[in-house]
Amino acid sequence: MLKAYILDDEPLARDELKYLLIGSGQVEILGEGDCIEDAVADITELKPDLVFLDIELAEDNGLSLARQLETLEETPAIVFATAYDEYALEAFELDAVDYILKPFDEERILKTLEKIKKMKNIGNKNIPIASSIKHNSNGKIAVLADERIILLTVADILYFEASEGKCNIITNNQAYKVADALVVLEKKLNKAKFLRVHRSFIVNLDHIIEIEPWFNSTYNLQMVDGSKVPVSRTYVKELKQLLGF
Repeated sequence: MLKAYILDDEPLARDELKYLLIGSGQVEILGEGDCIEDAVADITELKPDLVFLDIELAEDNGLSLARQLETLEETPAIVFATAYDEYALEAFELDAVDYILKPFDEERILKTLEKIKKMKNIGNKNIPIASSIKHNSNGKIAVLADERIILLTVADILYFEASEGKCNIITNNQAYKVADALVVLEKKLNKAKFLRVHRSFIVNLDHIIEIEPWFNSTYNLQMVDGSKVPVSRTYVKELKQLLGF
């Protein structure tokens, strides 16, 4: 079950969204609020997987909360749920997962949840936890997991995903969680082969099989294992240059 928090200063809108989320059978509502100050405290304590944010609040703007949430050690996925479409560009520059408009539509909500589940599916797997990784000159990464040393061929890695201050390494048949942060790994990877496409993802360009246009000039990358990786607007230009389109 995905764990969610809702921020909206309209009680009817909150109730409608709660009804659809609970009715999906996929979401547990951890809390709700109508002001940013309370929401920051609640989200820090409750640690939801995702936060639904209205943008136009009575005394503030939901975009400012999204910026504050980026500083948390465990940043939730952000979904803007609003009546205003003119903020879409700014929302996606904050790496929002989705942007849905009021009045809410059940089918649209389900698509949002499916997207988030695909992004978080690695967290539902039984991933061996490694203390650290060591890079070798022979094209392999040594993953130190428990008392074992697992040698991964760098070319076989599909992508890296940030997870709770650590990093998941995803291959075709296994996933490994390591203590290194994504920004640390990024500095050590071959930039001709690996590209950061989102604040939480670095992909192996050789394992992309399809580029799917999504929303407001953003994309999803379909990988060879069937998983999808989001591309935020910040990284679209570099991706296009490297892939020649």
